[in-house]
Formats: sequence, C-alpha cells, structure tokens
Amino acid sequence: MKNIEKSLIALLILFGLSSCGILNLGKMKNQKVKIETTEGDITLLLYDETPLHRDNFVKLVKAKFYDGVLFHRVIDEFMIQGGDPNSKNAEPGKMLGDGDVGYTIPAEFKTPQIYHKRGALAAAREGDDTNPEKASSGCQFYIVVGKQFTNEQLDQMEASKIDKHGHANDSTYKFSEQARIDYTTIGGTPHLDGNYTVYGEVLTGMDVVDKISQARTNRADRPREDIKIIKMRLMR
Repeated sequence: MKNIEKSLIALLILFGLSSCGILNLGKMKNQKVKIETTEGDITLLLYDETPLHRDNFVKLVKAKFYDGVLFHRVIDEFMIQGGDPNSKNAEPGKMLGDGDVGYTIPAEFKTPQIYHKRGALAAAREGDDTNPEKASSGCQFYIVVGKQFTNEQLDQMEASKIDKHGHANDSTYKFSEQARIDYTTIGGTPHLDGNYTVYGEVLTGMDVVDKISQARTNRADRPREDIKIIKMRLMR
C-alpha cells in the first residue's frame, strides 16, 4: 500500500511539473540558482535538456525547501551532497541521508552529451537493488569535485560498461570527445555516467565547493562542523 501511495504521489507531482513546464517554458530556460552557504556562495545553471529535474529543483527552491539543510556527506576528490530535510537542526554526529520528499524523479540520462565533469550538479538516488530504474531522489543532490583520469582509464571504464550492458554500439556507454578532454584535464567522476542524472553545473563558486569537499569528516563522511545552506534563490 505504501508503494502504491508513493507512486500516486509521484504521478501527481510529475503531472504538476509537466504542466508547470509547459506554462513557464520560456521563464525556465537557462535558469540559474544562487546557493548561499556558510562557506561562501555557489551559482548553478540548470539544464533545459533535463526538464523534470530542472522544474522539480526550481519548485523546491521557490518553496525555500533547501534553506537550512546541511551538506551532510562530503568526500574529497569525489563530491559534496546535500538536500536531506532531516539535516535541518540535526544533532552533531547523527547519521543523515535518508530524508526525502515522498516521491522520485524518473532518470533523465543525456550521455554522452551531458556527463559528470567537475562542477556537475546531479541527483542522488537509492541503489540499484531497490531502484533498478535509477530514479532520482526528489530532493537530494550532489556537486561533483572529482579528479583527473587518463585516456587509458577511460577506455577501461568504457569497455567495462559496454561489457556489462551488452550494447557495443550504444553511445550511452561511450565518452564523447569533449568528455574525454574534460575528464583528462579538469576531471570529474566518469564512472557515474549513465547511472545518475546530471541536470546542471556550477557557474561560479567552485572554490567554495572545493573548500567544502576538504572539510574534516566523521566515518559517515559528515562534516564534523556543520556546513549549512543558508538559503537558495532563483536568479533573474
């Protein structure tokens, strides 16, 4: 019964997002978001190629959903994650990451055009065992820090994905020329491509992202000193 209720909620949310997208398509294009954190400001660009994720993020920002949440999981040379509503006023050391909004967003993979380069904004999600469709969390997100890879390492990842999924001619599991340039120069997390939805990128404030990623953490990767999103607002 609980799963049925969640499915109905998700359908209603997605119908609402689709209607909103149709009515406000012009306003949504090239939408930017400013995140004010205790460590500094970050500006995001939301991709028009992933409208369900874009519109959902905009909806939550408008509702001030993210105001006061923590970056509850940070890993140097990997990513910083936030958006758990349970992190607001959470006790020090409390395990976080299970909070949600009661619905998920269908995956919007746009590889090889959109990928996990350094600074990419992507949606967190439950694991494949319970979430084979790779649907995204309705609220939790992460920003990629990543590291540099060699072309040989990218070749190995590409071959492994093709071998696993059995689609040698499917470009979904191949790296574009630009992706290879980015992964070998600025870096990223290429192994996540085609598994998690990327729906935006950092325009300014990557130094703030780096600073957050290097925070001292406990065994659960939660910063020992809270790093808070003071507020998020849409930019005109």
